[in-house]
Amino acid sequence: MRDLTYYIGVTLDGFIAGPSDEVDFFPVTDGFAELLGTELADIQPAFVRAGRSGADEPLTRFDTVLMGRRTYEPALEQGILDPYSQLRSIVFSTTLEDPADSPVEIVRTDPVARVRELKAEDGLGIYLAGGSLLAGALLDEIDRLIVKKYPVIAGAGIPMVRHGFQPTSFGLDRVRTFDNGCAVLEYTRIR
Repeated sequence: MRDLTYYIGVTLDGFIAGPSDEVDFFPVTDGFAELLGTELADIQPAFVRAGRSGADEPLTRFDTVLMGRRTYEPALEQGILDPYSQLRSIVFSTTLEDPADSPVEIVRTDPVARVRELKAEDGLGIYLAGGSLLAGALLDEIDRLIVKKYPVIAGAGIPMVRHGFQPTSFGLDRVRTFDNGCAVLEYTRIR
């Protein structure tokens, strides 16, 4: 059974983006970028991997990425049909038109059912890139969290998970801090 990992950056007050999807206020330094580019190379957008000469590196941790429409659309607006071309890309949306000639799978039905099918397949882990509505719909299916907690208070924006009141416990596995003030926390679901 494959694990579903929600890997996300959040502000101190729990937002993954500003009210208009802003993310440019998250501080990234060279040391922090090095972590992202090496340890988590599988889930870097394809253009980042290519720029790091890692485009041909084998996948080691993840082979599938899940996105909601709002997470996928910024790449699509730039003419990028598959921002994670090294991974099997799946977008959940009831409103997105199928991009012509796109290798991305668009799922319009129940995300939980599709994720359970994916988890039953052989392969590496499944990376949930966002967003908060999809994370909320898949909350019961999330096995691991990698949370980049940035030293920023946004005051308003898009929460990490949009879901009704449902306390869900995770056990802390690892904490690391970086030169940009970011703490990376890794959790495993307590079942």
